[in-house]
Amino acid sequence: MAIDSRKPRAVELGDEPPIMMGDADPSRYSRRGVSVRWLFGAVVTAITSTALMGGALFAALDGRYVVSAEAAPIRDPEVPRARKGEKGDRVRPTFETVSSRRIIEIATVVRRGDERVIAKRPYVMVNASLVLDPGEIGSIPTFNARELVSTETKASTSAADTISSQEVDGEITVSVSDFPLEEGVTFQEDLELKDGEVARQLRGTETPVAEGAEGEPAATGPLLASANGTGFVDDGSFVDPSEEVAPNVVVIPENVSELVKTIDVDDDAPSDNELVELVQPGDTLSKILVGSGVSAHDVKAIDAVLRDVGVQTLRPGQTLRIAFQLDEEGEEAQRRPSRLSIYQKDIHVATVAMTDSGEFVLGEAPTGPAPDVSSLQVAAPRSKTPSIYNSLYQTAIDHELPDRVRDILVATYANEVDYNSSVRAGDSLMVLHSQVPEGAEEPAELLFASLRVGGVDKRFYRFKSNDGTIDYYDEDGRTGDRFLMRKPMERGIYRSGYGMRRHPILRRQRMHKGVDYAAPRGTQIYAAGDGVVTAAGWKAGYGRWVAIQHLNGYMTGYAHQSQIAKGIKPGVRVKQGQVIGYVGSTGYSTGPHLHFEVHVNGRPVNPLKIRLRRGKELSGDQLVAFRSERDRIEALLEEKRIEVARR
Repeated sequence: MAIDSRKPRAVELGDEPPIMMGDADPSRYSRRGVSVRWLFGAVVTAITSTALMGGALFAALDGRYVVSAEAAPIRDPEVPRARKGEKGDRVRPTFETVSSRRIIEIATVVRRGDERVIAKRPYVMVNASLVLDPGEIGSIPTFNARELVSTETKASTSAADTISSQEVDGEITVSVSDFPLEEGVTFQEDLELKDGEVARQLRGTETPVAEGAEGEPAATGPLLASANGTGFVDDGSFVDPSEEVAPNVVVIPENVSELVKTIDVDDDAPSDNELVELVQPGDTLSKILVGSGVSAHDVKAIDAVLRDVGVQTLRPGQTLRIAFQLDEEGEEAQRRPSRLSIYQKDIHVATVAMTDSGEFVLGEAPTGPAPDVSSLQVAAPRSKTPSIYNSLYQTAIDHELPDRVRDILVATYANEVDYNSSVRAGDSLMVLHSQVPEGAEEPAELLFASLRVGGVDKRFYRFKSNDGTIDYYDEDGRTGDRFLMRKPMERGIYRSGYGMRRHPILRRQRMHKGVDYAAPRGTQIYAAGDGVVTAAGWKAGYGRWVAIQHLNGYMTGYAHQSQIAKGIKPGVRVKQGQVIGYVGSTGYSTGPHLHFEVHVNGRPVNPLKIRLRRGKELSGDQLVAFRSERDRIEALLEEKRIEVARR
């Protein structure tokens, strides 16, 4: 019979007592006794391991540790939360005031004949924000453009030629002499080598060069060996095409299309044949009417009607409202006043009207209120900050800039920024000049200057030319002064160009002798260059007009001004960048804009295409040397900036 192996078998455990270690008394191994011992061992182990791990971490971090925790926001239910920024909101940046003055040592190079002396000299580095508080402005002399110092000076014998990129501890003298040759060495001066032979010698190999039909290299022009000696480079590739044109000539292609921007027509704006003018000191009825294109005969007739009602002269502050009609019967279209009204603030003074027969008679007062002239007044600046000139001058005084350095700064930036405008937060000055011991006769020299105005940096670098003169140039090697500016204003949109066009008021083809820049009424107009004012007043069709005579037969004109600047009159000498008037819409004008003309020897020319020179421009080897000096100065400034950041 088969036995079923899957059936479990009984296990016999026996009757022997259990094996016990140590004391056989079970009461000594109670639950309470075991728990106390285990707890004591666990605590000791935790303390020991924590101490060991903490010491290891402290040693690994070399004693440095950072604890970062996120602070919980504190919310006051009584204080309303600020609204979130929306599209179109202006971001107002905050600026931190900077004021530092420190002395650094710079290695300079002085040439003395065939020797060059490299030594360290102390320089003062100033980095400061322009003064914003009017209360901090002390006694500042009034800006006078005629008394600006000349930035070009003759270098003294001890003046530094350049700065050196080499680090020196003392003074090093480097002399230059002819290369010594052994006696008996002669040169064959009449030896002529072909380009192929020169190329093989430069390469240091006798490998023949591909030649043309007459034994010359196939490539045109002289060839140079490449750096690795495996090929040739045409030296024509090193020629800058821009250098083929004189550096002081600006060439503008003739085939340039000039597109005039169109603006939306405002139905509520006055028509092209209506003039609202605020009478200013020095204005007369004759000047205003003749300047608006009215004939002298009509002016005389209107004046006679006004005299009959007791209006002898116009007074400053009165308002004129003139409606014109176009008389096209003659050869030249001409304006004639159909109605002229005079107001004293809101009170009507007199009105002259033209009859159907063309005669002028006393008219009735127009219906409605007096015209609003608030937009015709040139708003006076009401900024709470001082002018850029006063702020720059006071900043120079506060940081102990030498008088010579301060005067060069003022003269250098006189044609680059508007000294009359108000300084803004963020405007700053950076200067690097030599330190001269007390009692020394040699004046301090300005090495570098950077003026930040309105978020734009204007940088100038000192450079000594081969003729021994020192001047200050921008990044491109040009001095700050220009002979003439093509756009004598800061703001302004190009509206109309030079040439024949259909006149917007006279509706005839007429020569437009200048260019037009549209700008808000009251925008400042600058003198395009140094010169003498030859005209300042009303001119037929041009409205308020200023003409300036410059050197070499150049003349510039500025038309349609709302107001001529104070002190601008015939015979007055003006400097480039000086304010001469304000944008308006007087004369034959359809809106506020500047009409700018340039004449050469009595003939009008296109201001945008005329070739104009700058004050001084470096070129050739001088430009290469200047760029090297500029790069060394920039590297020095970057090094000092990093050094300050590390501290």
